[in-house]
Amino acid sequence: MNNATHSTKQILLDTAQSIVGRKGFSAVGLNEILQAAEVPKGSFYHYFTSKDAFGVVLLDHYFDSYVHGMQQLFSQPGLTGYAKLMRYWDCWIDNQTGCTHAGKCLAVKLGAEVSDLSEPMRLALQRGTARTIALLAEALEQAIADGSVETAQPAQGLAQCLYALWLGTSVMNKITRTTAPFDQALLLTRQLLGRPEPTDIHIDRGTGK
Repeated sequence: MNNATHSTKQILLDTAQSIVGRKGFSAVGLNEILQAAEVPKGSFYHYFTSKDAFGVVLLDHYFDSYVHGMQQLFSQPGLTGYAKLMRYWDCWIDNQTGCTHAGKCLAVKLGAEVSDLSEPMRLALQRGTARTIALLAEALEQAIADGSVETAQPAQGLAQCLYALWLGTSVMNKITRTTAPFDQALLLTRQLLGRPEPTDIHIDRGTGK
């Protein structure tokens, strides 16, 4: 694939992620994406056979980037495993409550919407969330090993529980339009990690503590 081809495909994916992150998948037509990306329709069908096929690639591309970001976060030196995990949840809150839609979590935005409409896209979401949970489980194992997290639960099961908690919390945040669901999720997360703290202690986003 030459650079021009790669660039056009990348422009389509980056443009779509921003628009879909704001509006959802079903509400966005191909023409809107193509006009925003300044790419002709013929070029779109050179890369993708249908909108659903495009959605699958969009999700796979999104999760590739998301997982890479998680790997970078969890490999930061000088932090305990617990601090890295709490920094991850802090980044999650920033992503969901920030003003920009470019980096919005597509698992949150599209999970319920497309799972009943497109089996290929549901499977792409399943692949991506499984990768996310696996990395969370690895981070939990490291935190348990360094003694910063205390739990009797298996890391994989706890990772699944926490991911489900935060997905649901993100939906409640959209419904209530307040940060209260995230405040409650943070408290429960600390408890599940064996680190309950007074409710008046705020996490320092610079240290994750």
